Amino acid sequence: MKITATRQDLLDALLITSRAVSARAALQALSGIHLSANGEPRMRATDMELGLDVALEGKCDGAGAVVLPGRLLVEVARSLPDGEVTLELREQERDVELTAGSSRFHLRTIPADDFPLFPEAEGDPLELPAEALRETIGRVARAASRDEARPVLTGVLVTAEEKQLTMVATDSYRLAVKRTELDAPFAASIEANVPARALRELARLTEAAPEDPLQVWLTRNQALFRLGSVQMSSRLIDGQFPSYRQLLPESFEHEVRLPRAELLEVTRRVSQLAQRNAALRLAFAQGELVVSAETPDLGDAREALPAPYEGSEPLEIGFNPEFVRDGLESIDDDEVVLKLISSLRPGLIEPAGSDDFSYLVMPIRLNV
Repeated sequence: MKITATRQDLLDALLITSRAVSARAALQALSGIHLSANGEPRMRATDMELGLDVALEGKCDGAGAVVLPGRLLVEVARSLPDGEVTLELREQERDVELTAGSSRFHLRTIPADDFPLFPEAEGDPLELPAEALRETIGRVARAASRDEARPVLTGVLVTAEEKQLTMVATDSYRLAVKRTELDAPFAASIEANVPARALRELARLTEAAPEDPLQVWLTRNQALFRLGSVQMSSRLIDGQFPSYRQLLPESFEHEVRLPRAELLEVTRRVSQLAQRNAALRLAFAQGELVVSAETPDLGDAREALPAPYEGSEPLEIGFNPEFVRDGLESIDDDEVVLKLISSLRPGLIEPAGSDDFSYLVMPIRLNV
């Protein structure tokens, strides 16, 4: 088996594939990249939760498959001079000879029989608009939990029905819901809890090819995505996702409309003094919002901005500053609406011009 490609094409394919290489593999093959030649050269990697299968622009001489150490292969390819690169399997030596100009490397192989099979697409796929999917992932996935102790919250609930795509994520301290209206209806309804990590990877792939149609196949425990010459597989998360509609309050006492960019900049500045789990304080009074934070042994900060607050009593509420920033960054409207009930009830951030995105944040109890 011999594969020939340019150094840049080889490196481009490796940089995508290597994102699925396992960093802490119990099975040695999972730390490697599977390189195959059967009509066209392809690369695969998986950590058993996320898998990537990428076509390599190049030509094959003979058929075969081999697994090479993933991180090492990427670093070698990165260091090569520009021009043509050849990778040739030497079966007796149990290595691959990699040649580029006057550079020559011999990389020991990992047994290919230990490498897991990539899931096969079965039946007709669902098609999703890649650009709309990427935008939705960008707004929602950051609210997913990173705590593996509650695996169901590390995913994003993806539902599609008729012409609406909905994604929901929560870490139990905040909740993000994005509804996207599509031009054409889905052929079938879907509901799946997809790991947020896999969706973030999918968003990166769609960013590189936003015009390509995204095809999706779902099984009971796997999702398979195809975008151009790249395929990605992901396990699905078992378990009951929280009933997010019950978490959203039906009504609010106060609705305050504010310029998004200005509020975000104020939040970023003041948050520098909200360290060590200190809250970002939002104090509303007639016609004014004061944003403040204090870390006792570091200092404090405050900044005021006009706000159309009309409550008969002042209201002060505290939030995790990172959560507030994430919510504001997830909105692209010029204005946002803050919906509040009391200092001990969740607050809602929404775009002022539409109702397609909701971001609910639990408050932090303030010590007066």
